[in-house]
Amino acid sequence: MAKPKFIELPGCDLIPIIYEDRAVLAIDKPRGWMLVPDSWRKTNWNLQTAIDSSIRADDFWAKSRNLTYLRHVHRLDADTSGVMLFAKSVGAMEAMGDLFESRRMEKTYLAVVVGVPKENEWTCTLPIGPDPKNFGKMRVDYSEEGKESETHFRVLQANDRFTLIEASPLTGRTHQIRLHLAESGSPIMCDELYGRVEKGFRLGLRAVRLAYKDSFTRRPVNIIAPAEEFLREFNFKLTPELQSAKWVRRAFVPKEKAK
Repeated sequence: MAKPKFIELPGCDLIPIIYEDRAVLAIDKPRGWMLVPDSWRKTNWNLQTAIDSSIRADDFWAKSRNLTYLRHVHRLDADTSGVMLFAKSVGAMEAMGDLFESRRMEKTYLAVVVGVPKENEWTCTLPIGPDPKNFGKMRVDYSEEGKESETHFRVLQANDRFTLIEASPLTGRTHQIRLHLAESGSPIMCDELYGRVEKGFRLGLRAVRLAYKDSFTRRPVNIIAPAEEFLREFNFKLTPELQSAKWVRRAFVPKEKAK
């Protein structure tokens, strides 16, 4: 039985499946889907619930894979798109979760900020904790409740309005990249919590890569989400200088360069 390369859920566009093996399945998560909606923000766009319902309904994308279990291993904010990893079993869930917890999961994001940062490359280690005055928002927290956090940033490209930044978080705190960039003086474009919203644009944050060594096969796994549309949205181009980046798919490279 041929397996479709997408997840089909009611009332939305097809969700691309960008990687799959015996243990996991990775999608290119669209903007708008939440993983676990908070009580203050009720929504029908609950991705985990929608997937569970689809599996129970024996929808073809799931039935063709004999799926009975598919659980998100990590989270992305509702308006953040890109690589989202799911485990196909409880055992795979535990193994993948351990990779994230032990910081053996390499994560890469592209972020778009207004203006030009003060440095071309820097690391932010500000501790993060919940903001008691604003439910659903985080803050820099030096108290015992604040958790250590670390994100490495590198400027990739700039145009007349925006700067494209590569963000590599070592830890995985809620809103980590968004808060660290805001505290560095360069909030992400259209970040309603830590920056400002501008009409005609969406949140400038996309998860483009996850890389790890498979706990079962010991083989390296490199999952990449396409970035062409994201780059075009903010008027960036894949220059020759960027073509060696780890998050660039070979499909990006012009044919004469790929030989």
